[in-house]
Amino acid sequence: MEGRQLISDSKSMIRRAAKKALASKRVDVLIITGGTGISPRDVTIEGISIFVEKVIPGFGELFRRISYDKIGSSAMLSRALAASVNGKLIFCLPGSPDGVQTAMEQLILPEVGHMIKISRQA
Repeated sequence: MEGRQLISDSKSMIRRAAKKALASKRVDVLIITGGTGISPRDVTIEGISIFVEKVIPGFGELFRRISYDKIGSSAMLSRALAASVNGKLIFCLPGSPDGVQTAMEQLILPEVGHMIKISRQA
């Protein structure tokens, strides 16, 4: 783990923090929690969009499917996202502890090593 940073719901602050993390040779995966809903202050996706090279749509689809089984139709409000950028991965997760745990245990940790390997192939 490289570090942890708490920032406000600001596109520019999200971009600055993401840019710094993605520039580090010690960072393979950037996980951002919070700001993935549909309220006006939920701007995480918009903040990181300038870095995204390839969206990994299956992550969001599976996350919402798993969440649906737990919380019902409100799962559709999540814009959870995974993407690759320059051989690194970005995961944008909801801010709820249960959502983070679900994503980490059921989706990210089982596949992240394989995902990093694939994203670095030339």
